[in-house]
Amino acid sequence: MLTFEEKQAIIESFPELAKKEVSMKRLNYHYKDSLYDKTVVVYHLHPNGNGFVYVGDLPEYQADKKGLVNIREATDEELRKIIADSIQYLSEEIVEREEIHTTEFEWRNEEGQTLILANEDMLWNIYAGLNLVDSFGSKSDAETYLKEEGFKPI
Repeated sequence: MLTFEEKQAIIESFPELAKKEVSMKRLNYHYKDSLYDKTVVVYHLHPNGNGFVYVGDLPEYQADKKGLVNIREATDEELRKIIADSIQYLSEEIVEREEIHTTEFEWRNEEGQTLILANEDMLWNIYAGLNLVDSFGSKSDAETYLKEEGFKPI
């Protein structure tokens, strides 16, 4: 496991990130050129080595519902890749990502009710008609919710 100082040195090797001290000696690193309101790339890097990197809904990562991946056990190589992927993610126009991925999916339950799962502004939103039902930071969390509610993709 990398030490706090090693992680900090790796993170600070990305000149586009700006450090901000937060509570309990933790550090956040912001990407000021983000195309979105979301600017935090590294979240709550703690002196004990724990911390998170924002990856949104990038499919190669198992992010939590906020789109964060824990970096406690990350290697030098893994940490560099996650940060680079995060910066790229926050630099891409959503339109570009839409060209790569289908962004709306229909789900139906046994009663014939239909919900739409849509990727919008780095969130996965579930709609019943025009009404927003819920929002998730990752596609997998949204799909888990839909399955638990008895819906299947069509």
